[in-house]
Amino acid sequence: MLIKPTAWRLALFLCALPLTIAACAKGGSPAPAGTSPAWSASSAAPAPVSDAAVCADAGALRASWDKLKNVTIARGLADEIKSDLNGMKSALATFVNDAHGRWQAQTDTVKAALAALGTAVDELVANPGPATVAAVQAARVGVNAAVQNLLDAPGLSCPSGSSSPGGSSSPGGSASPSG
Repeated sequence: MLIKPTAWRLALFLCALPLTIAACAKGGSPAPAGTSPAWSASSAAPAPVSDAAVCADAGALRASWDKLKNVTIARGLADEIKSDLNGMKSALATFVNDAHGRWQAQTDTVKAALAALGTAVDELVANPGPATVAAVQAARVGVNAAVQNLLDAPGLSCPSGSSSPGGSSSPGGSASPSG
């Protein structure tokens, strides 16, 4: 079976996405000259946010993430994946609005990961097959890493049940691995 060049490029991009996310999470980009990076040892960690709206938004983001990471990825299920993806984009937009610029690096990474997943799903619809299913699975791994990085961000400290990274996921799951 011949795999189209776009599928290969997409798969390569999606495989590199988690590495990029990890590098950015560790402060991988340098600060402009004359400034000190936000991740330097001399910088204090941001104070935890006690804003109930942000915590509620983080909880909604986690709930939509749980739906997306448990959806079965297969030919013919693109509509369900797109629905969960749109729900997650909506939850992220609400979080970004209420966060007022805090955690922008993390939210930008989640946005990029969601965009990559959307592209992979579009490719799955256009060219259903094992390669595009694998590309969607790889993109979902990128979203998982980005969301986990956001919810674990310094200063995002919400009561248990709102956005706690160790929260339980919904029962059921999927027949395919979620990464």
